[in-house]
Amino acid sequence: MAQPPSDHAARTMPGWIAIARHGKPALSRAVLLSRYQYRDWWRMYDAGGLAPGQSPPLALRQLGEQADLVLTSTLRRAVETAQAVSGSKPIVQEELFVEAALPPPPLPGQYNPGAWGVMARAAWWLGISGEEESRKEADARARKAALFLIAKAEAGENVLLLAHGWFNRMIRPHLREQGWACRSDGGDKYWSHRLYMPRNPS
Repeated sequence: MAQPPSDHAARTMPGWIAIARHGKPALSRAVLLSRYQYRDWWRMYDAGGLAPGQSPPLALRQLGEQADLVLTSTLRRAVETAQAVSGSKPIVQEELFVEAALPPPPLPGQYNPGAWGVMARAAWWLGISGEEESRKEADARARKAALFLIAKAEAGENVLLLAHGWFNRMIRPHLREQGWACRSDGGDKYWSHRLYMPRNPS
């Protein structure tokens, strides 16, 4: 797996971009919920932080040490993740990086949050978003987020973003379209990350 340059002076322009998913949230998924209850559950999920007793993986802590800029969404689970890996460095919170909307579709019955999440994301992907952010709107935001990250990295900064599983996934194709290649793929689990570098650095 590719390793980012560790020394600022030895690094050539531009810097790298690392995109990580937050740690495991505290809110339990071991419940059965109606559509309306799931909306309330999701609000609590967004307001809540991380489950106690977690430690960031070494590779992510190293990225935090090497990063010149640590970014996070404004949601608590992402902020606490950034705090866990950034050390004493300042953290920049941006609403630009919050998770894509997950409105539940109009279905009867009770399901656990995991099942609701799958059904809601599938419906959202097909265009059922109600009054919340649509897939098209989220994709436009993801493109803006990718360009924001690229601008910082092209200015010579190593950039670490601590954000969310689905929105991170939406950012990735826009990075590739702009000529950034994934050099290290850690998957999509909690605390995972991907490292991007220019495909053809100048």
